[in-house]
Amino acid sequence: MKPATDTVAVMAPTASIAIIGNEILSGKFVDQNSPFLIGELRDLGVDLCRIVVLPDDTADIAITVSTMSAAFDYVFTSGGVGPTHDDLTMEGIARGFDVGLAPIPELTQLLTKHFGQEPSAAQLRLATAPQGATLVYGSDRRWPVTQFRNITILPGVPPLFRKMFLSIRETFRGQPKLSTRIYIRGDESEFADALAEVVRDHRDVDIGSYPRFEASVHHVIVCLESRDPNALESATAAVRSTLEDRLLSTSEIENLTES
Repeated sequence: MKPATDTVAVMAPTASIAIIGNEILSGKFVDQNSPFLIGELRDLGVDLCRIVVLPDDTADIAITVSTMSAAFDYVFTSGGVGPTHDDLTMEGIARGFDVGLAPIPELTQLLTKHFGQEPSAAQLRLATAPQGATLVYGSDRRWPVTQFRNITILPGVPPLFRKMFLSIRETFRGQPKLSTRIYIRGDESEFADALAEVVRDHRDVDIGSYPRFEASVHHVIVCLESRDPNALESATAAVRSTLEDRLLSTSEIENLTES
């Protein structure tokens, strides 16, 4: 089948995530924030391109986050924004862009109201950010999210991370991808060449194959994704036509069990 000729390319915003904290790298705690954000960005239509896990190291944060900022539309950081000695995200970002650190007066006022007195030196670190940072208020009007250029700076504690991201979630909305799954009987190697031809003819569709050895019926799930419905329909039809003799029936798919 020839590729569709009336498809429309849709450019999606790109994103990266920096998970910051020795506690993740050492295994003291399991990263919960990147799995959460993966699903959210997918639903929003943002293409996540990279995830990195960094130690509490100012130089590493500086180099990594500034590089990601130049490469992607959005950067999300998780962790390192508390009042203690190992909270180095703000300092790292400031160094990466060669700017200073300073308290944000509006945040200082919010902290004063929250604590009922002038913030201590440690508490004031919660209001300190790279110079030029801005505050974004979402659905939660009490606590804003700090942004610096295209970097959204979020806390590492999972409930707070989720709450603060969800409060500004809609500011990142793009056009979500459409997707289709096709279940193919057998081993990938038996139809890899045929599938590769379909891929070559449908460059505007993401096509991946994922074997499932543990299921009651050995099969491969072919996933197709595109923001263009015409392109997706054309590629789906091509896969089904090319691998017609290997397609699992609806009843077989419904009865698949894990062994």
